[in-house]
Amino acid sequence: MGVVTELRLAAEVPRWAGRFYLRHWAVIVGLSLVASVQRLVAVNWGLPGALGFASEVVVLAARVLLVVVIWRLATRGERVSWANARSFATRHWPSLLWQGALLSVAFLVFDVGAEQVVGGLLPESARQTYLAVLLFVKNPTVIAFTFVWWVGLVRQAAVSRPVPVG
Repeated sequence: MGVVTELRLAAEVPRWAGRFYLRHWAVIVGLSLVASVQRLVAVNWGLPGALGFASEVVVLAARVLLVVVIWRLATRGERVSWANARSFATRHWPSLLWQGALLSVAFLVFDVGAEQVVGGLLPESARQTYLAVLLFVKNPTVIAFTFVWWVGLVRQAAVSRPVPVG
């Protein structure tokens, strides 16, 4: 397959992820708000010792649950096969490299750009609040969408169906 075909194949995943996110936004945002609220409180006001640790455990549990829910919704009625995933990776490794490049660009824009560059331009007195609000917003949007994208990537490779060509 050619470079353009592999790029198209790679681009199917973020397009699918966008549709999936919009279709299931309530559950995705709802579970993501656990991390949003925790980050807002922890970064802006702090959480002491055991409470801070417990809140991190709750966030981890909510994120694991979010990924499980996304996976279950994304693969409902589908036949998942790790043999398909291995075969896809062998045949379409350039598509997977494109996926890595696309995810890297997203990381650079939303993590490095939004957190470090923009945050670094702010006066020291505003940085903590900016970071707290940014993390509050990023959890149900950028972070949740990234989870959907990763599940979509695995789904594309592992679900039994013909891969479009041309």
